[in-house]
Amino acid sequence: FKKMKKLIIIPTYNEKENIENIIRKVFSLETQFNILIIDDGSPDNTAQIVKNLQNEFSNKLFIEERTGKLGLGTAYIHGFKWALKNNYDFIFEMDADFSHDPEDLPRLLHACTNGGGDLAIGSRYVKGVNIVNWPMSRLLMSYFASKYVKTITGMPINDSTAGFKCYSRKVLEKINLDSIEFVGYAFQIEMKFKSWKYGFKIKEVPVIFTDRQEGSSKMSGGIFYEALFGVIKMKIKSFFKDWS
Repeated sequence: FKKMKKLIIIPTYNEKENIENIIRKVFSLETQFNILIIDDGSPDNTAQIVKNLQNEFSNKLFIEERTGKLGLGTAYIHGFKWALKNNYDFIFEMDADFSHDPEDLPRLLHACTNGGGDLAIGSRYVKGVNIVNWPMSRLLMSYFASKYVKTITGMPINDSTAGFKCYSRKVLEKINLDSIEFVGYAFQIEMKFKSWKYGFKIKEVPVIFTDRQEGSSKMSGGIFYEALFGVIKMKIKSFFKDWS
């Protein structure tokens, strides 16, 4: 699998405290990955830090700059299209803030290459609750959000809102990326839902999620609102769509 091209997409907005460390950590792994940063015009110069590092990591580190905060979902869609255009075989989603441990990347890859998965999810809830440093209120909200999504959609996934994932190329080729409606938290649910509806095999890999040490969280009430009502809308619409 060494010849297979692997890309990690990391969306950023004001991540100057984390971005160099996460890039160096990924490139220090034995398994070789490329990185694409999607920066939404960070006023803190995140993009400049990445561009300075490109001299050191040429042909491995890429950046796409967008103007303004356009949402997590659109950042990933932008990255997915870039990855398909540049012939990557496996495409990862990962946060910049070390809440997703880069050491788990090879395990997600293995779930797709050797474990028969088309989509591997770094799951916080597949073996109990594996979250460090979260306030209880946020933990409960996240945990019950996943339970809620599982109940409404019928998806056999324990962590439907997880944002640490590995897609095989064929999944992103099959899903009409321009039809993805949600841009926030619900984007993660919608992508899993469509992958599942199309019959792709989904594997959950247990990971430990650690809340960010540096920088500030991008969570907001509106993101949860979108997820809450978006899930019902998504499920209803699925009754009228032919998934064959």
